[in-house]
Amino acid sequence: MTSRHLTDYEHADAQVRAVYDDIKQTRQVDDVNNFWKCLAAHPATLERTWQSIKQTMAPGALDALTKELIYVAVSVTNNCPYCIASHTAAARRAGMTDEMFGELQAVIGMANETNRLANGYRVPLDEAFKQP
Repeated sequence: MTSRHLTDYEHADAQVRAVYDDIKQTRQVDDVNNFWKCLAAHPATLERTWQSIKQTMAPGALDALTKELIYVAVSVTNNCPYCIASHTAAARRAGMTDEMFGELQAVIGMANETNRLANGYRVPLDEAFKQP
């Protein structure tokens, strides 16, 4: 079911417009995507989520492409079509190639399979993997 709660800029209050303006400036885009327009139904959630994602995805020890690839992997695992599409597009803008996307999908599939096997068999943790 599609949300009916999309708040366009012209219908947003001042608090929502301020967040939208920050998103547009930070991401260098003309408009915010539907994720943000949905969250605008609850301005506090919109602002909190934007501040958190802006901080998390900012330059740091991991480069932008690595962060987007991780986001795609988690989105695939969590079965979120919107986030898969959004972060795949962002990963492509950050330099992801078709070959990289194929390898990423292979790693995601393998990690999910082996995670389920390890959980199902309740494999005990090796001593070498335990941290002091």
